[in-house]
Amino acid sequence: MDKNKTEDFVNQMWDDSIIPELCEYIRIPNKSPMFDPDWEKHGYMDQAVRQFERWCSEQPIKGMQVEVVRLEGRTPVLFIDIPGDSEDVVLLYGHYDKQPEFSGWADDLSPWEPVIRDGKLYGRGGADDGYAVFGSLTAIRALQEQGIAHAHCVVLIEGCEESGSFDLPYYIDHLGDRLGKPGLVVCLDAECGNYDQFWCTTSLRGNLTGTLRAEVLTEGVHSGSAGGIVPSSFRILRQLISRIEDQQNGKILLEDLHVEIPGQRLEQAELAAKVLGDSVYRKFPWVDTQATPSESIYELILNNNWRPALTITGAEGMPELVNAGNTLLPNTTLKLSFRLPPTGDADQAASAVKEALEADAPLFAKVSFDVESTMAGWNAPPVAEWLEASMEKSSQDYFGKPSVYMGTGGTIPFMGLLGEKFPEAQFLVTGLLGPNSNAHGPNEFLHIETGKKLTCCVAQVLEDHMNR
Repeated sequence: MDKNKTEDFVNQMWDDSIIPELCEYIRIPNKSPMFDPDWEKHGYMDQAVRQFERWCSEQPIKGMQVEVVRLEGRTPVLFIDIPGDSEDVVLLYGHYDKQPEFSGWADDLSPWEPVIRDGKLYGRGGADDGYAVFGSLTAIRALQEQGIAHAHCVVLIEGCEESGSFDLPYYIDHLGDRLGKPGLVVCLDAECGNYDQFWCTTSLRGNLTGTLRAEVLTEGVHSGSAGGIVPSSFRILRQLISRIEDQQNGKILLEDLHVEIPGQRLEQAELAAKVLGDSVYRKFPWVDTQATPSESIYELILNNNWRPALTITGAEGMPELVNAGNTLLPNTTLKLSFRLPPTGDADQAASAVKEALEADAPLFAKVSFDVESTMAGWNAPPVAEWLEASMEKSSQDYFGKPSVYMGTGGTIPFMGLLGEKFPEAQFLVTGLLGPNSNAHGPNEFLHIETGKKLTCCVAQVLEDHMNR
């Protein structure tokens, strides 16, 4: 593959076609089913997948078949079949559903209105994960434009990833033999430690979510008459959470949620710590910009990639401040979100958390923990020599620096599903979610130059896969 021709073609595709399409896509508020239960009625999901179908069908790729597959009551899947020059199969994956708006967007930015500034495309869903289908087909076109052989490629773009991909197993069963038996899986939905190198994700944490509820009264009562007699439902919750989390350092106290970290992952974390330095924590929008963590960069990476952590993501039963009178609340509910180690058992973790929280309820309180979802993590198989060499060549050619491997704190349920179904496959899990890109939060952006370089790298890997 001619490096210069590839760069010229990919850059032109991004500038003339991909970026305008992503701007159109950002304007569609196609929130994932968990955040928009009436998604079918609203029609935004269908609008997004039809946009993708139209663009894909317009691409002059030899023998390509583009289809929106629909199962009743489930988010549609975009399925693309591209014949290749061998029977080997490459599966390229992404998703088109989005997280909700969230608050805190800058005054001149919006989740549903694209803004391009300083080489970044702002708006919800551009980086997570609208670019995946555009990047995948552009990489394949880059090869075909130069007459370079590639394997049989199938592209699968789902609409339920941000809700835990609960629709996806039904489509995997429905598509059956049409998926083939992939020898390489390319997932464009992951992080990059910086925008200067080609990053490969080696592991993904699992996820456990549920609601913890403490009830003490059948109705609210005057805090003056009840204070000191009736316990605060919020204090009950604090007490319960202390059973599972050290309030001083955030360490999860339940052994069932911990695993032994593989030696190779420790080595990769050590290298990543040297490459990234203090950007590991400085990339976040701290209120106190002068503080430094008590743990080393290496330990912070392991905390994020391989150790369990708890976040309180929502609350119910508490009035807004303007309506907060002197009333002792009858009940309070918190939404708990656990990130779990890649090789941990999510169902076992859920049982352990439920048992710890519900056992021996404090006096006068009724306590319940209802599990909403469990998602397994994923740990990649050893990287084949050809893929390691291809990633290094790609990174040097298009970024001018070596490739880097690191785990990720997030969850992509599809990877665990594929890892079980195709245990012999190699995985290239990569993406554009770098420092400050803030997927799921305010001011999400896509780093355009990195998108172009990443597309070139994927094209190189597809060529090397064919010639391995």
